[in-house]
Amino acid sequence: MLELLSGFPSMLRLDCAVTSRFAHTVMTSTALNKANVSQEIFFEVEMPKTAFITNFSMEIENRFYVGEIKEKEKAKKQYEKAVSSGQTAGLVKASGRKMEKFSVSVNIAAESNVTFILTYEELLQRKLGLYEILTRVKPKSLVQEFKIVTNIYEPQGLSSVDAHATFLSNDLLPLVEKTVSDKKAHISFSPTIDQQRKCPGCDGTLIDGDFIIKYDVNREKNLGDIQIVNGYFVHFFAPPVLPRVPKNVVFVIDRSGSMGGMKMQQTREAMLAILKDLDEEDHFALVPFDSVTEVWKESLTKATKQNVSDAMNYIRTIDARGSTGMTSGVTKGIDMLKKGRQENRLPERSTDMIILLTDGMPDGGSSYVQSNVGSAMGEKMSLYCLGFGNDVDYNFLDVMSKENRGMARRIYEASDATLQLQGFYEEVASPLLLDVDLRYPDNAVDFLTTNNFAQLFNGSEIVVAGRLTDNNLDNFLVEVLGQGVSMDLLVTKDRSLTVTLKDSVKFVIVLHKVWAKHPYHRDYLGFYTVDSHLLSPSVHGLLGQFYHGIEYEVTGLRPGEHPDKPDATMYVKGRELNVTRGWQRDFSRDVKNGERVPCWFIHSNGTGLIDGDASDYIVSSLFTTD
Repeated sequence: MLELLSGFPSMLRLDCAVTSRFAHTVMTSTALNKANVSQEIFFEVEMPKTAFITNFSMEIENRFYVGEIKEKEKAKKQYEKAVSSGQTAGLVKASGRKMEKFSVSVNIAAESNVTFILTYEELLQRKLGLYEILTRVKPKSLVQEFKIVTNIYEPQGLSSVDAHATFLSNDLLPLVEKTVSDKKAHISFSPTIDQQRKCPGCDGTLIDGDFIIKYDVNREKNLGDIQIVNGYFVHFFAPPVLPRVPKNVVFVIDRSGSMGGMKMQQTREAMLAILKDLDEEDHFALVPFDSVTEVWKESLTKATKQNVSDAMNYIRTIDARGSTGMTSGVTKGIDMLKKGRQENRLPERSTDMIILLTDGMPDGGSSYVQSNVGSAMGEKMSLYCLGFGNDVDYNFLDVMSKENRGMARRIYEASDATLQLQGFYEEVASPLLLDVDLRYPDNAVDFLTTNNFAQLFNGSEIVVAGRLTDNNLDNFLVEVLGQGVSMDLLVTKDRSLTVTLKDSVKFVIVLHKVWAKHPYHRDYLGFYTVDSHLLSPSVHGLLGQFYHGIEYEVTGLRPGEHPDKPDATMYVKGRELNVTRGWQRDFSRDVKNGERVPCWFIHSNGTGLIDGDASDYIVSSLFTTD
């Protein structure tokens, strides 16, 4: 937004270009000082907290002034020094829930203008299944030339694109132009000065709020997308369809005196909605605390309809009182999770989490709580902290949650605080994979961002970036390991998928690409079994009938139709079968060229070797979903 003490904004333009989830935004604003004396002009921009400024410059009387970008702590000190000496400087400060504010002022001569150019960039984060581009526009007056332009390019293809704004009226809505193709989207909004007016002839502007674009990309079956630019790679991992993992969640609720009034009312309302959303396979517990820690029940309870109903009745009785005994409340929740595991009352394939809601400074100080919680937490538990209000020590909650495999969120005191609480819960309500590990070849990568993650939630995305040492990608194999609700997954990028059932038998599924000139050109999946001896002796099926070996003999080698492929006779299962010698490639050791291995091809779709007929194993519409 642009704020003028005296003057007229003649132009405000926002250009955003998004490529592969990376947004590059340029805000350009020109202001004219119409007064006959010099005036101070303020330039203020609110941008997402996850964005970072890459350039700021000003053009005054055809002269350019380029700013120097500093880290926040250094910038704050230099800003204070510059302002005290009368120099021009800008500073970024927090501004509300999602935004930070950049502000700068400059003195402009009479009848002169100034052009501000601010560039910031952001890696868009996927939440609840969508990427969000948020632009806050508050010009505070009519603008002669106003325009917002966003161009999106996603190599995977776009699955959905939506654009709206908090200030759009019925008259402004048709001015949002959106063009979407397979991989590209163009969104623009450019109201005239008359269309900006609150009423005919008045100077008030309708443009005051957020312009929001949300979109998602197509999800391929290979469970990942790798993009390579200038010697670096970025790996986006967001499986399209996986069953949710049950969760065991302890809600630790601060009911100290400072939580009284509206805070406690909104907490109760949010908890009632959250409890309704629990899945019946989940287990949960309620631990309110003040100077004394209390529990609804001594152990975690399965989220049946009756248990949820009883818990909702209990939530309605919670009142605020006493001091903030946070350590006792959190450690009680930890002990309940540990005991549930020790007594085997929680599902083996499930995730343990504590959600702490508090508004104040804990008894004993933050260091005391942080130390005790850190030493008590189990290796696979996650702590999520929700800080209520402006007075909460949010930095403490943020550090403590990150130290314990979780994250923190500030809940702002407002009429929608209940929705804020519910929104956070929705982000973590549906875990899909646990202990996700993305692996890359050591000989091809010499720098890597975080590649180990405690959980992957539905609607989110894991992003890993790295620097390549070898541009030859033929041997660039990527493995993704994760623990699901009933199986372990090992995904090898563009090569194979490994599924492990109940910590025992592993199936490796490999996509075989047939030579383009093959007379029956059709790619196919090869199913390979590891540790087949762990299967039951009675296992059967197209593959299962061979898991425990078969006795056969091949004799009578003779010329076949092709000189390099002789025929022979195979004696198996009391039958004589005509077979042909051929070759296949084994890519287990050489992923680029493969290794030629000899094999026998059974004619007529394996008739005589397999039990029954090939048609007995065909399942129609196997991969069709409603």
